[in-house]
Amino acid sequence: MENNFGDFEEIKENSPQLEQVQGFARARMPRGTEKIGVILQRLGGNRMEVLSTDGKTRNCRVPGRYKRKLWLRPKDTVLIEPWPDDNEKGEVIYKYSPTELTQLRKRGLLDSLKVEF
Repeated sequence: MENNFGDFEEIKENSPQLEQVQGFARARMPRGTEKIGVILQRLGGNRMEVLSTDGKTRNCRVPGRYKRKLWLRPKDTVLIEPWPDDNEKGEVIYKYSPTELTQLRKRGLLDSLKVEF
């Protein structure tokens, strides 16, 4: 029986195509001053209270370029960037998917977050 899918290339063992086939996703790692955090509470508008991995609770906002792309709720794990002049505030720049969260847990990056709901 012939397949109707055309010719397939051989998928190499460590290629991005294999990750897509098996359901793996590469998690975005924090760079520079970026921190991983969990949303505790929505404060209205585009502001929210986020507990970060360094133990601080920050008042974070969603920048305009991400407002329609990021739909955020409490208990979501996000990547935040603290403001350079005020360490008590920051910006939410990325939302982690459930598959990315499993990778972060395996690497031990979420061990310092003790959030109970």
